Amino acid sequence: MMKTRGCCASICQCFFEYSTPKILVIRSFKVGTLNRITQALVIAYVIGYVCVLNKGYQDTDAVLSSVTTKVKGIALTNTSDLGLRIWDVADYVIPPQEENSFFVLTNLLITLNQTQSHCPEVPKTGFDCTSDRDCKAGSRDTRGNGVQTGKCVKYSAVDKTCEVLAWCPLELDKEPPNPPMLADAENFTVLIKNSIRYPKFNFNKRNILPYVNKTYLEQCVFNRITDPDCPIFRLKDMVTEANEDFQTMAVHGGVMGVQIRWECDLDMPSSWCVPRYTFRRLDNKDPVNNVAPGYNFRFAKYYKNGNNEETRTLIKGFGIRFDVIVFGQVSFHRNNLIIILDYSPVFSIPL
Repeated sequence: MMKTRGCCASICQCFFEYSTPKILVIRSFKVGTLNRITQALVIAYVIGYVCVLNKGYQDTDAVLSSVTTKVKGIALTNTSDLGLRIWDVADYVIPPQEENSFFVLTNLLITLNQTQSHCPEVPKTGFDCTSDRDCKAGSRDTRGNGVQTGKCVKYSAVDKTCEVLAWCPLELDKEPPNPPMLADAENFTVLIKNSIRYPKFNFNKRNILPYVNKTYLEQCVFNRITDPDCPIFRLKDMVTEANEDFQTMAVHGGVMGVQIRWECDLDMPSSWCVPRYTFRRLDNKDPVNNVAPGYNFRFAKYYKNGNNEETRTLIKGFGIRFDVIVFGQVSFHRNNLIIILDYSPVFSIPL
């Protein structure tokens, strides 16, 4: 019973005790200097590295973006196949709308008046022949242009190839014109409209800045020195900034990247949050490994002739695809962030 009372008394005594730390003042130049240097290092780390360099006091969010484009320009060509012809935006922007990109036709190979009929296959490995035995009726090959009829016919005075059912006359595999047919494309312009949103902070903005009015937009062209905020770009200027020559690139085509960088600090005025534009070539341009260079694809335009027979014009188009890449990050101070620096060095002093 006595032990129980003694235990309860000890617990109560500990519960109602109050103790204060003992402060020991050490008057020593070496100890004081070490203490201040250590404190300065801690403060420098927190303020310099955590707050300033890494912005540890700020919250961040990634950008959400939408992009639309509108190309303008006129080109003039004069060829033996097409004669004198004007090319406008409906002719050279294919397709009219893409997601975050646009394609501009700069060069082309044209095969006119194709009809579905019989003609000799283009000479190439696997399609040359000397007699009908070398041709298999109904055979088709991904390297060919049609379905073989089983006949061996003359392609030229010296060549014989298997006859095919295809769109005839067949397209000839040859190099595109140099200089490019639509050399005037270097003066085309494109309006890039980019809207961004940072949902965490409910912040929206677009690259057509508030001070840009309709009059300015009708006459400005992006220039890094005089008009860095203009959203209208000349195609040649973009390619030149990527250290490329437009006329050389236009022969076989290629892929360009238009990079829009949004780095915004919402602790600063919102007018400081503006886009930064950079340009670079994205497709591989290797002078050693130059097989299948550039960018091209085929498309056709279909017609009906006087005999109600379907004909088409086949176009192998070469051009430059511009991919608009938007990236960035916004930062804003954390409302609930409290930084407490409590540093108390402990020294062990022998007594």
